[in-house]
Amino acid sequence: MMKIILAILGLLVAVEATPHIVASFSPSFKEIVDHVNSLGTTWKAGHNFDPLHYTPDTIARWCGTIMGKRILPLQTEKTKIRATDIPDDFDARKQWPNCPSIREVRDQGNCGSCWAFGAVEAMSDRYCIASNGKHIVEVSAEDLLTCCGIECGNGCNGGFPQMAWEYWKRNGLVTGGLYGTTTGCLPYEIKPCEHHINGSRQPCSGEENTPKCVRTCEGDKSIDYKSDKHYGASAYAISEEVEKIQMEIMTNGPVEAAFTVYADFPTYKSGVYKHVTGKELGGHAIRILGWGVENGTPYWLVANSWNNDWGDHGFFKILRGNNECGIEGEVVAGMPKI
Repeated sequence: MMKIILAILGLLVAVEATPHIVASFSPSFKEIVDHVNSLGTTWKAGHNFDPLHYTPDTIARWCGTIMGKRILPLQTEKTKIRATDIPDDFDARKQWPNCPSIREVRDQGNCGSCWAFGAVEAMSDRYCIASNGKHIVEVSAEDLLTCCGIECGNGCNGGFPQMAWEYWKRNGLVTGGLYGTTTGCLPYEIKPCEHHINGSRQPCSGEENTPKCVRTCEGDKSIDYKSDKHYGASAYAISEEVEKIQMEIMTNGPVEAAFTVYADFPTYKSGVYKHVTGKELGGHAIRILGWGVENGTPYWLVANSWNNDWGDHGFFKILRGNNECGIEGEVVAGMPKI
């Protein structure tokens, strides 16, 4: 069965090698910001991007998720939590304060590796949560991005979140921290870049190639690659029912999700995002870690991977309960082997 799945995915990758949709005309960020703020909607837009380096079309590069391919089985395990137990607001950072990965915002750099980042971030959280804080680990985005081949997609040119979790279950992933560190076996190789006007990093420019897969430790060289493999015990998709997603997060921790990015999303500054203007740029994977209500509008609390200068210190809120931009229909997770 897995060979058949991989063959199908190979054909899909060949057809969808570039998951970005780019039109011939693109309004400027200034036009988008002015329009969004003139509407008095549930969120505020701002000038996050330097017009000398960025247009909505250039940001399409970071939207590296191929959506709409359900491969994993739906989660069927019943939780002890009932719908009546679900609170109005929940924040995994507060629920599990001894798990530092939940608070972390990573930087995918100028690479469409969001599909890998959303996965390893949630996996890292779940190791800590499942072990009651005894097993704190940073799962390597580098290992997943570079070593999960065509079954996961095209590396920096986009991938399938569901197959990222299946790969973790089947092949395991080593540890690895952020760029420029020696944390873990394989730290991220692609340099962070500045997605915004004000920041200390260099602007994102050009196109990064997917690094080569290596099966030796490049960070902490005292670690043995094979011995450092961390495996998933299960991998599954989650029903798009809001309560099912909430119960999963409350029980097992943050989840990976994907949604369609439109040209207004990169201008997000505050409030509860919902699409109001702009063309489709592509699919983007992120990590959902909670929910709440702001000024009467229900939202999901989400961590992005465009570094902590973007949005609300790297986080954002998006409308909950309406499958906004498809986010509730693209939720995946799994349980770690401890």
